[in-house]
Amino acid sequence: MSTTISWRLNRLRAMGPAELCWRAAQAVVDRCERWGLVLGSDLPAPAPAARSSWVSPLPTGVQPALYTHAADRILQGRWDVLGLHDLALGFPPEWNRDPKTGLTSPLIWGGRIDYRDERVVGDIRYLWELNRHSELVTLAQAWHLTREARYADGALRLLASWLEQCPLRIGPNWTSPLEAAMRLSNWAFAWHLLGGDSAPLFDGETGRALRRNWLASVYQHCRFVSRRLSRYSSANNHLIGELTGWFIACATWPLWPESARWRERARHELEAESQKQNHPDGTNREQAFWYHHAVADMLLLCLLVGRANRIEFSRAFCKRLESMLGFVAAVMDVGGHVPMIGDSDDAVTVRFSREPGFCPYRSLLATGAVLFARSDFKARARTFDDKSRWLLGDEAATAFTALPPPAQKPSSAAFPEGGYYVLGRDLGTPHEAKAVVDVGPLGYLSIAAHAHADALALTLSVNGTEILIDPGTYVYHAQQAWRRYFRGTAAHNTVRVDRQDQSVSAGNFLWLRQARARCVLWETTSAQDRLIGEHDGYSRLPDPVIHRREVRLLKDDRNLLVTDTLTCRGAHAIEQFWHFSESCRVHIAQDRTIVVAHDSASVCLVPDTRLALKIETGDEDAPAGWISRRYGERVPTSTLVCSARIEGTTQLATQLSWS
Repeated sequence: MSTTISWRLNRLRAMGPAELCWRAAQAVVDRCERWGLVLGSDLPAPAPAARSSWVSPLPTGVQPALYTHAADRILQGRWDVLGLHDLALGFPPEWNRDPKTGLTSPLIWGGRIDYRDERVVGDIRYLWELNRHSELVTLAQAWHLTREARYADGALRLLASWLEQCPLRIGPNWTSPLEAAMRLSNWAFAWHLLGGDSAPLFDGETGRALRRNWLASVYQHCRFVSRRLSRYSSANNHLIGELTGWFIACATWPLWPESARWRERARHELEAESQKQNHPDGTNREQAFWYHHAVADMLLLCLLVGRANRIEFSRAFCKRLESMLGFVAAVMDVGGHVPMIGDSDDAVTVRFSREPGFCPYRSLLATGAVLFARSDFKARARTFDDKSRWLLGDEAATAFTALPPPAQKPSSAAFPEGGYYVLGRDLGTPHEAKAVVDVGPLGYLSIAAHAHADALALTLSVNGTEILIDPGTYVYHAQQAWRRYFRGTAAHNTVRVDRQDQSVSAGNFLWLRQARARCVLWETTSAQDRLIGEHDGYSRLPDPVIHRREVRLLKDDRNLLVTDTLTCRGAHAIEQFWHFSESCRVHIAQDRTIVVAHDSASVCLVPDTRLALKIETGDEDAPAGWISRRYGERVPTSTLVCSARIEGTTQLATQLSWS
């Protein structure tokens, strides 16, 4: 059976009857549109309407050189696309050509293109990223800060070339409603930065033609998104992204008879999804920290655009957003690191900041500190970054500075709905030790698209330095062996049984059988934090295995004790994995102690005496010993593999201590 057919069958297994009917109806609509049978294909003329940018006045208190340098590189045809840097794609680029593989997609009806097939489109994630038009915002920022005509001219050329090369519903850029919505978001912010309706960009016959064509495409994008919103098992962050672009576009350009109705529908669904996809404790149900950030960022953008145009979101919406930022603050260590749990593709809705070392998590907290008057967010953010200034204006920097120090020190924390527990001592100080343990569900909805098989995994940082890490994601659509590795159990600080993942994968974004994890006990005192969790992922084996893990942080002793209990009757091969940051130097001492050295922290790990020990570093044949900090990039790191053959219920003890 071919991979494509197998995936389609497995995908169907993850759908219920209602979703099958809905998808069949969507296929009929797509076919009718292709044949020109759907009513409403005429393009209505835009009507003048008053609207406001997301903040007024637009800020100017950033370093122009950061933005003019980035814009000049774009005009010179040098592009950065995800993990690929300084690509010579030309200006403007070929919009239907994958910048990674060089493969040009067929210019046929978008609904007929299988974007999962590398032979047809290359690596679609890179092509889509290029076509989100983050660089248009950079050109617009450079023009706003300098008023130099070459940046406006560049924006005109970029847009005109895209509109010419990507006609409605033709090619790979008309295959995904999320990608169309992301483009709308960037177009909307660039529109205001370029001067809106009165932009010099629109002067002269060429400028007027661009304005006409651009607005026509905005309308086409809105209609395309409105008819293809992600539903049922696909209604995860994609749906929020689609609603975000749709809402922002309708608020920015309320020009057509459908605009008000579209905008209200998008706002109403955003309200609902903010509650559905995020728990009251602030955790995101996809169990992927980057998408937690992405969803919070999209809700934030909608809130700001709505307020500027007198479109109010509810108190519940704002409260859920604030709770999401509170979770980010809780899992972030004193060095600003957030564990790379679950999938990540580094994508942002709008790339506002060009600062070196920009941290999207700290930026969210800086913005949230001002919006919600939260001193604890300010303490984690430390500085008021450029993105926060672009979003809130120059005066917000003063409001950020005026926030007093937080009244309380951070403490160990439980997020039971999401299944995350934060154990620590000296939290918020330079001597902080912090562990984050995952006892949550695999992911969201029936396919758990962005989840990793990481039940009972933990991360550890000491003195603001990452020690035990989650290795990240690396790839999505291409290089299947690497996709399987980075989302598999062996790439996480937990236990694997019989060389099988805890959950059963059936595709790049599809899990058929999902491990169920639960917290058995959580307690925190001044002396220790203690967590017991377990999962049933291996109950599917002929001889079922239940994995229970107890994690105790002894605060005075600076010890982390991990006890793994594997309850079973028969014999099993077990592996315990410990993944270390690439900045750590790791070796096995003569007494079997694992010595982990870093310039600002040192840790000793003492494994159970019954385990065979091996350090893997950068193995490509059977992937092991890797970390991916950015999408498409991986570097070797040290992974300790502790293995044994067990017979019946077995308990394994591991101790970590630090100075």
